[in-house]
Amino acid sequence: MALTPETPADPRDPHEDDVGARITPAYRRYALILLVAAYTSSHVDRNIVGILIEPLKADLLLSDTQLGFLSGIAFALFYATLGIPIAIFADRSNRRNIIAWSIAIWSAMTALCGTAQNFWQLAAARVGVGIGEAGSSPPSHSMISDLYPKEQRSSAMSIYALGVYFGIMLGFMVGGFVTEWWGWRAAFFVVGLPGLLIAALVRFTMIEPPRGFADGVKPPPMGKVNVRAGFAVLWRVRTTRHVVIGLTLTALVGYGSIVWGPAFLIRSHGLTPGQVGLFLGPVMGVIGGLGAYIGGILADKLAAKNQSWNAWIVGLAKLIAVPFIVAFYLIDSTFWALVVYMPAAFLGAFYLGPSFAMIQSLTPLRSRALASAIMLFVLNLVGLGLGPQAIGIASDLMRVWFDNESLRYALLGAAFINIWAALHYYLAGRTIKSDTANLAS
Repeated sequence: MALTPETPADPRDPHEDDVGARITPAYRRYALILLVAAYTSSHVDRNIVGILIEPLKADLLLSDTQLGFLSGIAFALFYATLGIPIAIFADRSNRRNIIAWSIAIWSAMTALCGTAQNFWQLAAARVGVGIGEAGSSPPSHSMISDLYPKEQRSSAMSIYALGVYFGIMLGFMVGGFVTEWWGWRAAFFVVGLPGLLIAALVRFTMIEPPRGFADGVKPPPMGKVNVRAGFAVLWRVRTTRHVVIGLTLTALVGYGSIVWGPAFLIRSHGLTPGQVGLFLGPVMGVIGGLGAYIGGILADKLAAKNQSWNAWIVGLAKLIAVPFIVAFYLIDSTFWALVVYMPAAFLGAFYLGPSFAMIQSLTPLRSRALASAIMLFVLNLVGLGLGPQAIGIASDLMRVWFDNESLRYALLGAAFINIWAALHYYLAGRTIKSDTANLAS
C-alpha cells in the first residue's frame, strides 16, 4: 500500500511496515530500472530536436537563433520554474503518481510536436514537453534516496543518470532513421507515444517508499515549505553551492553540444541525419552511459576512503576531457573526430551521479525533492535554457567570418567552460567533509 499524506510516517505504523516488507533488493532493482526507463523517455523527447535541426530549418524556414530557442528556452523556462512547486507537492504527497502523470503529459506533447505547421506552434508544443518533464526528476531523486543508503547512493544515481545517455542515443538513432524515411513529423510520433506505456507501469507497479527508509530514520513531520530558505540552504552550504555552480556550467556546455552536435556533423562533415544517428548515437549512449556508471562506482569506492573524491573525480574527469573535445571540433576527418570524441563522451558523463548524490546527501529528508528541483531550476534555466540559445546566437553572429563553419567555432569556444566547472568541483571536495558533519550534528 502506498503512503499518502493521511498515513503518518511512523515506523510502528503497520501500513508502513507492510510497505517496507515489500521493498526487497529485487524490488529496488526493478524500481530503479523503471525510473531509468522514464528518464530515458524524457531525454529522448527532450533531445529529439537536435537530430531534427536541419530538416526543421529547411521545412519551417528557421534561423539558428529560433532553433536554439526551440531546443533551449522554450523547453527550459517552464521545465525549470514548474519543477519547484511540483517538488513541494512531491515532498508532501505521493511521488509515484506525480511521476506517472508527468510521463504521460510529456509523451503526448512530444507527439503533438509532429503536427506543428510553424515556429510558434512547435514552440507551444515544446513548452508542453517542458511542463510534463518538470514533474519527473525531483520526485525520482527523492524516491531513489529513500530506496538506497548513502554508501550506495552515488552508484544508484549514476545508474539513474544512464537515462540521459540512453535517451540521447535512442533519440539520435531512431530520430535520424525515421526522419530519413518518413520525415521529421513521424519522428516526433515514434519517440513520443511509447512513454504512455512507461507511465502506466510506474503508476500501477511501483511502491511509494516511506520517507527516510534507506537511512533507517523516522522522517520529520511536515512543516511549512519555504522555497526561499531552500535556495538559501543550497547557497549557504559551501559544498552544495559549488556543486550547483559546477553542474550549471557543465549543463551550459553539455546541452549546447548535444543539441548542436548533429547539426555540426551535418554541416561540417557532410553527414545525413541517419548517419549522424548511427555514428553519434552509440557513442553518446554506450560510451557516455559507461562513463556515467563507472563515474558513480569510482565516486563511491574512492569516497569510502576520502569523501572529497565524490567531487574531485568529477573535476578531474572534466579537465582531462577538454583536449579531446577541442580535437573533435578541429579535426576534419570524420572518422578521427568520432574516435577522439569517445573519451570526451566517457569522461564528460562522470558528473551526474555523484552530483545528484551529493545534493541529496546534504539535504534534510523532508526537503529532498525540493532541493533537487531548486538544483534543476538553476541548472536547466541557465544550462539548458541558455546553452543551446547562446550557441545558436554565436553561430549566427560568426557566420560573417566563418560562413557555414560558424557553428564549429561557436561549439569550440563553449568547450573551455569545462575548466571553470572543474574548479568548482575541486572546491566542493575541499568542504564536503565538514558540511556533512554539520548536517549530521
